[in-house]
Amino acid sequence: MDIFRHIQVVEREGELLARAAAEAGSDAKVPTCPDWQVRDLLQHTGMVHRWAAAFIRERRTAYRLGGELPDLDGDALVEWFREGHAALVDTLRSAPPDVQCWAFLPAPSPLAFWARRQANETTIHRVDAESARGGQLSAIDAEFAVDGIEELLLGLHARKKSRVRSAAPRVLRVRATDVPDASGASGPSGPSGPSDAPDSSGERIWTVRLSDGPPVTERGATAAADGEVSGPAARLYPALWNRLPFPQVTGDHTLAELWREKSAIVMS
Repeated sequence: MDIFRHIQVVEREGELLARAAAEAGSDAKVPTCPDWQVRDLLQHTGMVHRWAAAFIRERRTAYRLGGELPDLDGDALVEWFREGHAALVDTLRSAPPDVQCWAFLPAPSPLAFWARRQANETTIHRVDAESARGGQLSAIDAEFAVDGIEELLLGLHARKKSRVRSAAPRVLRVRATDVPDASGASGPSGPSGPSDAPDSSGERIWTVRLSDGPPVTERGATAAADGEVSGPAARLYPALWNRLPFPQVTGDHTLAELWREKSAIVMS
């Protein structure tokens, strides 16, 4: 996905988040983040939007902490969130493609990093807001869901900060069952692991090697899997962010449980 598409996602998802938060009310519990109420969600995401925009707008080349949370509630807090979200979208759209600023994952450019990171940040927290409101969740585009899975597995959990670790080497397969891989790459399978259909059949596959170090993720079925989580990309993506149950778990279920227990993200 390109920068333009990621910015579209940031814009749409932020608007959905604000709408759901206003409908839920700031006192509503957030089932997907049990320690939060909607006011915490708005404060956090609104602060992150301002924090991200400042790196781009001010050309910040070193890490800085986010700003203070506002002493606001109710409609005033929703409006504060909307203002920060609109400013982020405007900053992303108006920034020169070669803008130089701090980023914390590999990307074609800092602008590409921030557009993608905020698209995923905003989408996951939109799911939180809609969960607090109740009712049906808004749809997630399958292409974007795959892109989000890639950022999570190949970016965020490739860092030393990842706590998804295993004393003994294990292999977790992640399989999106409805999005074909144009490369058609597939790899070996073993009798102890879930079966591996070729990626060209309409699936996208990642192999996550677990050890006492950070997970190492490879595209395709590159090793026999001990356990697998699978499902449509739009359901698998929020499940990997611990917002929904895994659509399907096969093989060793303790690997899915390990992911649930240890995969919370520390961003910077």
